[in-house]
Amino acid sequence: MKPVITPVESARLDKAATEPIETLMERAGFAVATAAADMGIGYGDAVTVLAGQGNNGGDGYVAAKYLARRGAQVTVRSIGFPKGDFSPARKAAQAAVDAGVIVESLGDPAPTQLVIDALFGVGFRGELPDQVVPWTQVDAPVLAVDVPSGLDAASGAVTGPVFTADVTVTFQAAKTGHVLGEGPDRSGELRVVDIGLDEPRAEFLVTEVEDAPLPGRARRAHKWSAGSVAVVGGSPGITGAAMLATRSALNAGAGAATIVCAASLVPVYASLDPGVMAAGVGNSHWFTVGDLDGVLEVVERYDVLVVGPGLGPVDPQFVEGLLYGFKGALVLDADGINALHNDEALANRSAPTVITPHAGEFVRLTGEDASYDAAARLADRTVSVVLLKGNPTFVTDGKTTWAVTTGGPELATIGTGDVLGGMVGAYMAAGLSADVAARSAAYHHGMAGARLDRHGTVTATDLVVEIGQITP
Repeated sequence: MKPVITPVESARLDKAATEPIETLMERAGFAVATAAADMGIGYGDAVTVLAGQGNNGGDGYVAAKYLARRGAQVTVRSIGFPKGDFSPARKAAQAAVDAGVIVESLGDPAPTQLVIDALFGVGFRGELPDQVVPWTQVDAPVLAVDVPSGLDAASGAVTGPVFTADVTVTFQAAKTGHVLGEGPDRSGELRVVDIGLDEPRAEFLVTEVEDAPLPGRARRAHKWSAGSVAVVGGSPGITGAAMLATRSALNAGAGAATIVCAASLVPVYASLDPGVMAAGVGNSHWFTVGDLDGVLEVVERYDVLVVGPGLGPVDPQFVEGLLYGFKGALVLDADGINALHNDEALANRSAPTVITPHAGEFVRLTGEDASYDAAARLADRTVSVVLLKGNPTFVTDGKTTWAVTTGGPELATIGTGDVLGGMVGAYMAAGLSADVAARSAAYHHGMAGARLDRHGTVTATDLVVEIGQITP
């Protein structure tokens, strides 16, 4: 796991530091110089350091000093020499000058082989000064110190011109703005360097492979002991959604998976895949409240219920009845979410529940804009796990929030969310807790999409097949 912190927490860490600022600045600047060397900067190469007046600029001066000692031709373009005769940044600037670094006013851009952006730190808000803007268009690689200037380090928002870094060196932990909004597009390769500050208090955690375990099977497992999933969904015109979710559950390891649909659709599913069971209920093309008892009778023996893929327009009382009546773990997805007027019905479940909205569904359900903190509030008041789909995807139980960054724009394709819902159901049925199942499914779903993207366009059908290649 990788902790991600807010600018407020970053400021707290700086203030709580037990070592002198000069020591921390020296470590930070050395890390920036090392990154520049890794980018190919060596003897005789031209480097331009854009330096502000604060500690971010001080880090830039330290980097300039070390690169000059390496033999690079380093020039600092400053928006103002650091103030205070004895400030750490002023001392760093003087040390750079003593090392042969040329310091000039910012001025107009000039040819260079690397721009080191040390203008503004994590406290930056608003728009860049006019004199800085031309530097954002320089045709040279950019190495950003802590955060690319022009990017809001809290939200990842951009309100004007901004530097687009090839590499960003940040300290102690990634900032929320590196992960949110335009942060991933502007930060390039993100390097997190420990400079000796206290352990950070994470705003959320970034999921890594060790945080996304896969369920296994006992040697003597049979199809029902390996985990069973029932998918309540499917309606005329969108039968594929329930099929994708059910096939995904099977490919993700469920021993048994069944589509529970309106009786008129059973022949459709029987023709699509002989390996997928279908159970029909009722006399209509869509479920009605009168079908509730019949559906509950069919799904009673299953470990996990996935409600929503392709369900179509149904009476909210039908979905609420499933929430109340099914006593096992449940995944609420797609049309299952859209059927609810609010989230009150979710709070009355005693069994594990995962809600998987995308941003639009989240707004309709809660009346709040979709965000990781709003998702945590929803999880807390409903005693559920919320998997808020997006880039990144957030998974939260209301206490701990995880960002899943493996998914990319290749997953912005119809049906991929149904595949994810089936995976979550299968992982829960195999014994993973709701929060771990949701996190693991989102992580491996994203990885599978990325693998497919290397070979062409990603479709939900291909994604189902790729899910079957994942092994513990």
